Amino acid sequence: MRNFILTYFLFFSGLILCPAVSFSQVVPPATVSSEPAEDSLVNVEILQARKLEFRKVNDSTQLQILAGSVRLKQRTSLFWCDSCVINNNTKTFEAWGHVRINDADTANIYASHLRYLMDKKIAYLDGGVKLSDGKGELTTPDLEYDMNTDIGVYTHGGKVINKKTVLTSQEGHYYAGLRDVYFKKNVELKDPAYYIKTDSLLYNTQSQITRFISETFIKDSSGRTIETKEGYYDLATGRAEFGRRPIIHDGNTMITADNIVFDDSSHTSQARGNVIIKDSVQKTTIIAGEVFRDNKNDRMLATKKPLMIIKQEDDSIYVTADTLFSARLTDLYGVKDSLVKDTIKGTQVVNINEKDSTNRYFEAYRHVRIFSDSMQAVSDSLFYSFKDSIFRLFQDPVIWSKESQITGDTVWVFTKNKKADKVKVFENSFLVSKVEPEVYNQVKSSRMDGYFKDGSIDSVRAAGFAECIYYIQDEDSAYTGINESKCDIIDIYFAKDELSKVVFRSSVTGTIWPMRMKDPKEMRLPDFSWLEARRPKTKFELFE
Repeated sequence: MRNFILTYFLFFSGLILCPAVSFSQVVPPATVSSEPAEDSLVNVEILQARKLEFRKVNDSTQLQILAGSVRLKQRTSLFWCDSCVINNNTKTFEAWGHVRINDADTANIYASHLRYLMDKKIAYLDGGVKLSDGKGELTTPDLEYDMNTDIGVYTHGGKVINKKTVLTSQEGHYYAGLRDVYFKKNVELKDPAYYIKTDSLLYNTQSQITRFISETFIKDSSGRTIETKEGYYDLATGRAEFGRRPIIHDGNTMITADNIVFDDSSHTSQARGNVIIKDSVQKTTIIAGEVFRDNKNDRMLATKKPLMIIKQEDDSIYVTADTLFSARLTDLYGVKDSLVKDTIKGTQVVNINEKDSTNRYFEAYRHVRIFSDSMQAVSDSLFYSFKDSIFRLFQDPVIWSKESQITGDTVWVFTKNKKADKVKVFENSFLVSKVEPEVYNQVKSSRMDGYFKDGSIDSVRAAGFAECIYYIQDEDSAYTGINESKCDIIDIYFAKDELSKVVFRSSVTGTIWPMRMKDPKEMRLPDFSWLEARRPKTKFELFE
């Protein structure tokens, strides 16, 4: 402080007591040092000043005091100020009023006060500091700027404005050559499209790319939020990538994965590695190795062992396949808010409202497997509508409930309150109920309709060329014979998951065989097949 006061005293007394020395537009270069040529890098040239005074303080210290439109130069760096004092002993100079530094055209720095170390080329600025690189502008109360590395450091709060983007933090490092700003402590980014809050962030004023290196919270104008620990966001293009298990909340959907890539210009995203997507409205969860989303059209494609869980209180439904696809029903039919006849997946009339939460469907392709505690199924492909809650199974479908198996060309499983309610089997319908090892009750027909009660098969109607083989039991549950019959319509009733009664609704032809006359292993209807090996035994199998 004493040196500072002495500097001010010498400066102002020199201006008052000494005659003014005026220079032409550009004065001959003058240096503050008479050091050898190898130290010429620390020299500062006086390019312009309206007044100049030399003041000798002692044998080793001489001050140069300049005032009025002062302009200095050190190699490729230019300095402007209203007045300054140059100390050739300490190799420093101090400047006041309209201070400006141009560092090799890399950056322009403005302040009201500067202290500059000429040998180290480090500038200490304060008083409304502003740094501009032509793309963004940094403002801060004080700044340390290294001319060797083009790095500016602030520790008492700073703000960077780039077009409509505003970044603030408590501390920051400004890399002028790279146009990078490293923000630390209480970092906030405000943009018309995004809000970001974090502890550490790297931002490039030229490319407008923001990189995250710590826990970060992002919210966009649509209300979507992102929590991530690393990644980048390109504010110019809307492309972003997040790593280390980011969590995204998008409306009713929550997404997490090892890595997520966004492209807001095309409204698409890709999640990779242990992907989990939860829909709070549909009460569904999708687990997959990779998921592609079309956010604009609300479509999704899941691959790499995808699994969908349809949650319900007691008996959730698990669906897996090689590929899962989900989209809006109104996009499938190409209409909105109207009555639609489903000619693609069946013949049902449904009323589809575009904004209805049930305006969705999903499809599964190849190696479809379904598991719930009350029912299991496999097929080649599947279509499910949230509007009518029907699972439509295609190509070699098989359904199991307890010890019963149903097959056919196409099978529809109707659910009510997300539980199996009834089943419709089209063409080559076949019902098999296991009684004992190698002993099976069998019903075969063209069409079959089954009904469930408390998750178990309650009754089945077989219609069209119906035929059956079933084992007759007495009151003591002893087998007394085998009924092998044909009929147009057969009704089968179950009790406690076992066949209890068979009713033939029209003329019947057939035979009742005594047990001793037939080997149960030979009692098989045409096309009989027991497919227990394909049956999912637990939900954990679907994760494999």
